[in-house]
Amino acid sequence: MPTLSRLIVPALAAILAAGTALADEFSTDRVKIKVDVVASGLKFPWAVEVLPDGAYLVTERAGRLRIVRDGRLLDPIDGVPEVAARGQGGLLDVALSPDFAEDRTIYMTAALAYGGGSGTGVIKARLSADERSLTDVETIFRMKKTGRTNRHFGARIAFGTDGTLYFAIGDRGDMKRGQDFMDHAASIIRINTDGSVPDDNPFADGRNALPEIFSKGHRNAQGLVFDPVTSGMITAEHGAKGGDEINLPKAGLNYGWATITYGKNYNGRKIGAGSDAPGLEQPAFYWDPSIAPGALVVYRGKMFPEWKDDVIITSLKFGLLSRLERDGDGRVGEEERFLKKDYGRLRDIVVAPDGALLVTTDSPEGRILRISRAGDAS
Repeated sequence: MPTLSRLIVPALAAILAAGTALADEFSTDRVKIKVDVVASGLKFPWAVEVLPDGAYLVTERAGRLRIVRDGRLLDPIDGVPEVAARGQGGLLDVALSPDFAEDRTIYMTAALAYGGGSGTGVIKARLSADERSLTDVETIFRMKKTGRTNRHFGARIAFGTDGTLYFAIGDRGDMKRGQDFMDHAASIIRINTDGSVPDDNPFADGRNALPEIFSKGHRNAQGLVFDPVTSGMITAEHGAKGGDEINLPKAGLNYGWATITYGKNYNGRKIGAGSDAPGLEQPAFYWDPSIAPGALVVYRGKMFPEWKDDVIITSLKFGLLSRLERDGDGRVGEEERFLKKDYGRLRDIVVAPDGALLVTTDSPEGRILRISRAGDAS
């Protein structure tokens, strides 16, 4: 008969070999959480969306669109257009049409090569019924002026309550473009889902700014959502050395980059006029030192009622989640930080239908993390 130790040791070895089968647990100020790795083997995953059947649709920066179903990473989907996968560029955000269950339409942002450089574009397509290919693929927007740098593409997407499409474009690594209203760079853009300009855009006549521009002076917004508390927009934006910002963009307003900022240049020199100037908007919150925000959500899931209406932001630099408490009017209060460098650079974050958080890690061995309530059988 085998000894007890001969039975236990192989069992422990099997558990250790499984590795990610064991969830990590962490204490936060208000609740204990657990973190499971629900997908791995992704190369620099940039964005994740939950499909109606619970599977995950994921972009990889190199230009692949993939599905994760029941823990299995499926083959890349055919039909994704060629992207400029250099530096921070490539295939970036993905968003499901509000009517995806009926029209199977998705929207993607990407760095595209044209005009002697590269720029942010928006691609519209249909996901085939067998989920193996894209059809009816068209580019519905390309920024007017390209750039030769491979950074600051912005690119996060959000749908307004009226069905219009909002997305961010960074300054493309050239701060002088931040205050040029005839340049799409450093802006929040608003278009219809066919690429046309909404009649009620703040600069729809094109006289004082490009008609697609909704707001200006955003250095590089990679987080963008609509707030169920205020019905307004919230962005998370990369500053320079210090000065990452949470902004609340409104139609036609100017958020200052690079005339005002709470950060400094990487060489330590002052940027622009300082932290404020007449006619330029102040952030709702800023970080110094920078955390390099990747994305954000306003939490309204059922799993963490303690976090209702708080803003949760991923950090690339410190590999943490930043939770900003808010009052009943949506004003930002105290900050809490957790998951500090436990999983590397954290990129996207979304709320799953059950209230768990899904987070992607920005790595050549990227993963999707599921953050749920510790002790919850789900």
